[in-house]
Amino acid sequence: MNITPIDIQQQQFKTRPLGYDKAGVDRFLELIADELERLHKERQELREELSRSRAAVEEMREREATMKETLVTTQKMTDELKANARRESEIIIADAQLRAERIVRDADERRIQLIGEIQEIKRQKISFESSLRALVESHMRMLDLEVLQVEKGSDANLLEEPLPFEDGSADDDEGSPAERE
Repeated sequence: MNITPIDIQQQQFKTRPLGYDKAGVDRFLELIADELERLHKERQELREELSRSRAAVEEMREREATMKETLVTTQKMTDELKANARRESEIIIADAQLRAERIVRDADERRIQLIGEIQEIKRQKISFESSLRALVESHMRMLDLEVLQVEKGSDANLLEEPLPFEDGSADDDEGSPAERE
């Protein structure tokens, strides 16, 4: 039974000529003692529950603070990783640009070298053609002179004689045309 403060204030004991009914007062005191004990236990349980709740709240606050610190640390690390990745990519791009410039420069130098070699080969070709043309013309003039000398010469019969490498005439008893003269 729950006893409220109003119940205590309104409790009336039977009166006797010498005072209140002792059995009624004892029962009431027993009820109050039981109720106080129950309230005391309930109060103790509530205090323990409050203490556990406060400990849980404090633990959650600590976890929250730890999580906040972790998030801040993670954000800093993420920012550092991004910055490092950005720097590395800039370094890689700069290196690639330098290599590309070097490759282009080397290709230009090789192109200029090849152009020079081609020009030298063309010059040599022209020189060779000129020399060959001069040689051919010189031989043509010499051939023209020999034909004229042969036509003018007294030995017209030399033209009719076989050459030494034809028909085995080099082995004849007569000998070569120079020996016959």
